[in-house]
Amino acid sequence: MEIILKEDIIGLGFKNDIVNVKSGYGRNYLIPQGKGVIASPSAKKILAENLKQQAHKLAAIKDAAQQKANEISGVALTIAAKVSATGVTYGSVTAAHVAAELAKLGHEVDRKIIVMRDIKKVGNYVATVHFHKEVIVEIPVTVVAENAPVAEAPAEEAPVEEAPVAETPAEEAPAAE
Repeated sequence: MEIILKEDIIGLGFKNDIVNVKSGYGRNYLIPQGKGVIASPSAKKILAENLKQQAHKLAAIKDAAQQKANEISGVALTIAAKVSATGVTYGSVTAAHVAAELAKLGHEVDRKIIVMRDIKKVGNYVATVHFHKEVIVEIPVTVVAENAPVAEAPAEEAPVEEAPVAETPAEEAPAAE
């Protein structure tokens, strides 16, 4: 079944695309939700005419998407997550976390246009942001352990505490003789 999409649907297509879907998905979800219409010959002609008339508007939308993409193209994110001793996160780092980190940096990005798999371990990953069907930006995401600096701090303090303790008995021994 051919459907003309009325809005962007990640994983299926973008607005004004003609896509083939299973008839149940088209009739039971896309059409009733207003996300698509049946691609009849008359609907295809109307779509072609609308695209011709809106060509300059579509170019402006693409330019705006390109500007947003240029703003965040050099951004690299570091997300701190609670991690177990084996390096597995409690929960997972999702597109919502990436959107929140971008918002902290002053870049408002809708979490729905961010595509990535759920991250469940510490490491380096890539999040893909789809601003427009022709404008896609990949953002490197590094997941670090939130409690790692706390675990390292006692390890650094322990040798410092041991050194004075080792010197104290040596100083007392000559004083006692």
